[in-house]
Amino acid sequence: MQKRMAEVTLKQSFGLERFLASDDDIRFYTRFASYRHLQAFWRQTEPATRRIVRVGSQSSTSSTTAAPDNATDPPRRPIDELFLFLVYLSLGLKEKDLGDRFNIHQSTVSRIIKTWVHFLYTLLGAVGIWMSPETIRATMPSVFGKYSDTQVRIDCTEMRCQMPSSLLLKSEMFSQYKSHTTLKGMIGVSPHGAVTFISSLYSCSISDKELFRQSGIIPLLDKDMAVMVDKGFRIDDLVPCKVYRPPFLSKKSQLSHGEVLVTQDIARLRIHVERTIRRIKENKLFDTIIPLSICGSINQLFAVACLLTNYQNKPLVKAWAK
Repeated sequence: MQKRMAEVTLKQSFGLERFLASDDDIRFYTRFASYRHLQAFWRQTEPATRRIVRVGSQSSTSSTTAAPDNATDPPRRPIDELFLFLVYLSLGLKEKDLGDRFNIHQSTVSRIIKTWVHFLYTLLGAVGIWMSPETIRATMPSVFGKYSDTQVRIDCTEMRCQMPSSLLLKSEMFSQYKSHTTLKGMIGVSPHGAVTFISSLYSCSISDKELFRQSGIIPLLDKDMAVMVDKGFRIDDLVPCKVYRPPFLSKKSQLSHGEVLVTQDIARLRIHVERTIRRIKENKLFDTIIPLSICGSINQLFAVACLLTNYQNKPLVKAWAK
C-alpha cells in the first residue's frame, strides 16, 4: 500500500523524477536530448551550486538545500530548481502556471528563475567558447573542402517582444520583416556546429553590419581566418580576414556557372547556422512574444539558452559525431 501511494504521489507531482524514465519527456521539458545528457550536465554543474547566490537572499551564499521562501513551500533541491528553470525556458510558461505545477508560490518561482539565470550566465559564461584555429581545423567536417579556413559562420536572428508604450522605442524596435517590435542578436557557429560567439541583443533598427561592428567579434579574427556570412553582411571593410558570402543579386544581374556553384556551396554550409538558431528558438520563451517584464534580464536569458545548446543536443549531422 505504501509503495502504491508513493507511485500515485509521484505521478501527481510535477518534477524531474516523474519524467526520468522518458527521454521524450525530458526533451520536451528541458531541451536536453536525454536524461543521460541532463545528468551529465548536472554532474558538471552541481559542485558550483554550493556557492550559488540567491536573489532576495539575506546572505551572499546558500547551502545546497535551500530553505523555502514561503512557509507553505516545501524544501527544494538544486536539481529541481534547475528543472524548473529549464521548463521555463523550454515551454515559456508564465510564473503563475509554474507555481501551480511545482506547488510553490509565484514569487518563489520568480526568485528561482532570476537566481538560476544569473548563476548559469556566470558559470557557463566562464567557459571560453571561442575556439582556437587549431581546434577548428581538428574538428573541421570534410564537406567544407575549399572553405576549410572558415573560423566561424555568422547569422542574425530576431525575437518578437511586447510593444513598448514609448513611440520612440516602438519605432526603433519595429521590424518590417516580422511586422512587430523585435530584439536582434548575432550568433557565431563553428564549422562543426558548436556555438562559439553570442552578441548582446539590440533594437531591430540596427543594421547587420553595425551589429557586427558593435558585437566585439572583430578583435577575435586575424588574417589567416575566414568568416562565412549571409549576403546582407557587407563587412569586407571591417575584418582583417577573408569573407565567404553569396553574391547579392539584383534583377538584372546574372551569375556564371562557377559563381552559381560557389553560391550553392556556401548556402549548403550556411544552413547549419540556421539549424543552430532553430535549436535555440525551440525554447518557446524566444518563439513567443517576450514580455517587457523580463527585458531587464533578456540578454542573460538569451546567452544562457545559446550556451546550453552546446550541452543539450546531439551533433547537427550524425556523420560529425566523432
